[in-house]
Amino acid sequence: MACQIFSRRRPVLSALWLGLALAACEDPGAPNGGQNEPSAGTMRNLQSPQALAASNVVTDWAGIVQSAIHNPAAPRPPASSEVLHATIVLAMYDAAMAIEGGYEPFTAAIEAPTGADVRAAVATAAYLTARARVPSQVSYLDAQYAAYLAGIPDGQAKSDGILVGQAAAQQVIVLRANDGFDNVVLYQCSAVPPAAGEFEPNGGCASQPVDAKMAQIRPFTFADPSQFRPGGPDLLTSNSYTADFIEVRDFGRANSVVRTSAQTDVAYFWSENAYVHWNRNLIDLATSRGLTVAETARLFAMVHTSAADAAIAGFDAKYFFRAWRPRTAIPRAGSDGNPDTDPDPTWVPLLTVNHPEYPSAHGFWSTAVTDAVGEFFGTHRVTWTIKTSTTAVPQLVQAERNYNDLNALMRDIDDARVWAGLHWRHSMRHGDQIGRKVAQHVVTNFFRPTL
Repeated sequence: MACQIFSRRRPVLSALWLGLALAACEDPGAPNGGQNEPSAGTMRNLQSPQALAASNVVTDWAGIVQSAIHNPAAPRPPASSEVLHATIVLAMYDAAMAIEGGYEPFTAAIEAPTGADVRAAVATAAYLTARARVPSQVSYLDAQYAAYLAGIPDGQAKSDGILVGQAAAQQVIVLRANDGFDNVVLYQCSAVPPAAGEFEPNGGCASQPVDAKMAQIRPFTFADPSQFRPGGPDLLTSNSYTADFIEVRDFGRANSVVRTSAQTDVAYFWSENAYVHWNRNLIDLATSRGLTVAETARLFAMVHTSAADAAIAGFDAKYFFRAWRPRTAIPRAGSDGNPDTDPDPTWVPLLTVNHPEYPSAHGFWSTAVTDAVGEFFGTHRVTWTIKTSTTAVPQLVQAERNYNDLNALMRDIDDARVWAGLHWRHSMRHGDQIGRKVAQHVVTNFFRPTL
């Protein structure tokens, strides 16, 4: 691959950026791209790279970076995965808009040379941003990028596209520098055992839950995540809490005699890692609709930015309220002060996750996704076949579900998390409200048509 470091039409590159730009131009024939030997986790795709030139560079790289962010050898919690993915998607979006035009950039306008190849631009933007933000996967990313660019004919268009991609990545990397993503945040119970109503990690108070750092990550589109913080969980002695308690006790128990097999399958269907699940199904949606590169870049930017900021706002609320899950609330109900919630020390949920219960993460995340999708298409009457991996969820019977209404899809998710024994019904509603407010903020203020 012929590759140069371009400087025309751009300011002189900083030393940091020069290192990134040089990384994009390493000799793909050199052993391991000049990097250290890859770990077992990064070897998985080196023999047969995914990214030979394909029809849509945005969907191609959405899949490539997913494998860098989260994979069996290097798993990552869903919410922090989504923040990384949104960062990379925004670089792809800015690169695509610089060449294709039509919508406002997220960071700043980039002057693209006429005829610049959008495939080279988007691939370079994704690669350099991912390389900077997921350094453990450099060898994998180097191999994917070399293979992808090998499928694009050499020439001025390709070289100019690389220039645009470098500029887009630089802007996003600088924008997200010191964003708090790498903060180490430790959770501590207030007492051992915790007070009634307080969350306890799955492994007990001596262990750590996941993504406690999320509340300290700087949002993409607003300054203070607490501005979306809801009013808090229902009082343990309230009638609404009692009603939710009884519903989850009966339907969410692992060996429930009330929950039907169909309801159990719905619970399992929506239990895959949310980042992997939504990213894969968004790729399928863009592909099935035949979206252009520019359309796909905008759809993904709207959705992933909404989802990432909803996750930051939602986890801010989770670790502010630190509410207990049914997993501990039902066995310890004798301590909640409510005479209508009887304790059951044998009760265990169908599923469990390891972060505070309120508000529901699937509620705020998935509502942000579906509301942004609805805004992109101009309607919630969107036909979408959602697929869940039976490898990830082997208990699953029905691996595909067809929806013609995004609101119906969300009703399934709300039911699924209650039937799984993960959430109270009011937590689903409050999570949904966060996702709706964040998505509305994002689509109203960003990714708008240029005038």
